[in-house]
Amino acid sequence: MEKVAGSVKTPPRGIAILALVGPGLVWAGEYIGSGEVILCTRLGAIMGIAILWVPVVAIFLKYVIGMAGARYTVCTGEGMIDMFGRMPGPKNWVVWIVLFGQFSAGAVSIGGLSTAAAAFIHSLIPVNQMVLGWIVSIFCVSVVWSGSFAPLKYIASSLVLVMVVGVIYVAVRVVPGSEQLLLGLFGFRIPEIPAWAIESGAVGTNVWAEILPVLGWAAGGFASQVWYSYWILESGFGQAAVGGFGKRADVKSLREMTAETAEKLKGWCHVVYADATTALVVGTLVTVCFMIAGVSVLGKMQLAPSGPEVAIQLSELFARFWGKFGAVMFLIAGSAAMVSTNLCQFAGWPRIMADCLRVLFPSSEQKLKPQRVRRIFVLIFLVSNILIINTFGFNPVGLIKVGAILDGLLLTPLQAVIVAVALYVVMPRLLSREARKILKPSLLFALGLAVSAIVFGYFALVKIPSML
Repeated sequence: MEKVAGSVKTPPRGIAILALVGPGLVWAGEYIGSGEVILCTRLGAIMGIAILWVPVVAIFLKYVIGMAGARYTVCTGEGMIDMFGRMPGPKNWVVWIVLFGQFSAGAVSIGGLSTAAAAFIHSLIPVNQMVLGWIVSIFCVSVVWSGSFAPLKYIASSLVLVMVVGVIYVAVRVVPGSEQLLLGLFGFRIPEIPAWAIESGAVGTNVWAEILPVLGWAAGGFASQVWYSYWILESGFGQAAVGGFGKRADVKSLREMTAETAEKLKGWCHVVYADATTALVVGTLVTVCFMIAGVSVLGKMQLAPSGPEVAIQLSELFARFWGKFGAVMFLIAGSAAMVSTNLCQFAGWPRIMADCLRVLFPSSEQKLKPQRVRRIFVLIFLVSNILIINTFGFNPVGLIKVGAILDGLLLTPLQAVIVAVALYVVMPRLLSREARKILKPSLLFALGLAVSAIVFGYFALVKIPSML
């Protein structure tokens, strides 16, 4: 693993690859939050095991997008926002779309997570939920500002692990038969919303209002795929060790790349495949378990988690097996999951915004340091967050559903198309002739990205309007 100045590290091989699996675990940990804990559990409770295919399909298709984008990062040394800036057509047209689209998605999503975190904490501490939402927001901003993530990361990860292990135990205890599971995974059925759910007032009559948010936030949304390229950069995989975050690819060195360097990068691509597949397996397992628990526990209770009491209602997952102690442990772990995910969002979306501005206005980087730009957006999101909490703080599920659609569906089809263009059109133009042959991506990526674009495009262009 020794590195010569300006060269690419020799990649690990065989089982040694597992020692570098890390960004994928961060990816899975980031999206095991509101999407899995609230939306997937709620969907299972309302519509049963027949709908299990929804999050599983979404996770797999986003895995393809994220892994393909990470492959580009490993081979070029630049993240996804810089990749967007290289698209054919009017200069930076994709970056402009991302800047405005992700600002809206970020504001609503951060607000939704803050209200969800407040709902969980309120179930433990009888303080006004709106006030708790403000406290969570200010806390996240202070941590992002200071950069002191490490101690909180270990505490939050430990608590979230408790919840994950607990929900896996619950799912194993209540899992339906194999025939029902297979029908849920491969039957692709869309059952009607049951009468009890509609009569409860917590669920409407439009089935897509429940399905689309889960499609949007299973495995995270558009932003999560961008963040994965950042985590690959920070881990120094392949060409990322030569470049780094906030830097465009060194086109001159790419065009002079030797076959030896290209072979090393091909090895690093295998590291990315293993890393992203780890996120796929972990994320799918946890999501399926939350769905099964929702079906077999909350569904049988005819309980659709919603409103300010969403955390208390969800705690029934553990209360059934471990009584009050289990409910409290779920609420503590759930609070940690919501706050840590909210913290990731407060750190991640300002980084996307700053990255977009860096690409759009290169000269501004000399006047404003990237950290200062990120902090400006952190404060902007804090203000938008407080406004959102003041207006919609009573409805965390509704906010999360809107954020999931904005972040996870509207731009995801475009993201799949852009990553495909980057791999098969842009990247070959950046590389030397020797490297181009060695690093030519498999046609499986083209197939996977095409399916992702078609599937998410269908839901975005056809089903969102029908839902509205």
